[in-house]
Amino acid sequence: MTVALNHRVEGPAEAPVLVLLNSLGTDLRMWEPQAAALRDELRLVRLDTRGHGASPVPDAPWTLADLGGDVLALLDSLGIAKASFAGVSLGGSTAVWIAAHAPERVETAFACFTSAWFGPPDPWRERAAIVRAEGVEAVADAVLDRWFTDRVDPGLRARMREMIVATPPQGYAAATEVVGDLDLRPELGRITAPTVVVAGAEDPACPPDVGRALAAGIPGGEFIEIEGAAHLGNLERPDAVTALLRTHLTKEPS
Repeated sequence: MTVALNHRVEGPAEAPVLVLLNSLGTDLRMWEPQAAALRDELRLVRLDTRGHGASPVPDAPWTLADLGGDVLALLDSLGIAKASFAGVSLGGSTAVWIAAHAPERVETAFACFTSAWFGPPDPWRERAAIVRAEGVEAVADAVLDRWFTDRVDPGLRARMREMIVATPPQGYAAATEVVGDLDLRPELGRITAPTVVVAGAEDPACPPDVGRALAAGIPGGEFIEIEGAAHLGNLERPDAVTALLRTHLTKEPS
């Protein structure tokens, strides 16, 4: 069963639609740099994944299909038949799932700082168990070390720490288990929409070789590597991510 996601719609009604999907442990504010730059050119739909931000926290377990279904139900409620999708990490996996399972809904997909498979499930289940027992605070600093390089602005890191620890523990834990269970590799060949895979050159969670493998598995998949970025590259290198979105979606140089 789908849940009604907290969301924000911005931009001209007649403009191309871009749906922005958040990562594990964040909310729709993670896309603020891109929203600020693109809201006059594109119709932006930002949302909080279930269990995050102001969206409901349904009982676990969930699947990636649940997350993708929530997004499609939101678009149905908004009267949007087709859109482009950009997601970071778990949000990127959700974008890939939508492209594979609802190709008629996808103009272009951007799978950012993500993977088709995040490795065996046991480490993810262990992290979920820690969060259920001790709260998100218990894993926050280790997560931040993967999100950003050591050159990141301390203020940005502090703001994102506040965001991650504000994530409902049950929501974070259930979404963590989704990450551990997902495996999109057998489904990549079904994707027909133009798909851009974006990787951070310094991402320890999804290194560039992981992004290259994802792009190689998608028919016509394009790969872009961003220097100076770790796992949340849209925040640490907002200029680069905004530019590639603008170039692909408006066909105009930044």
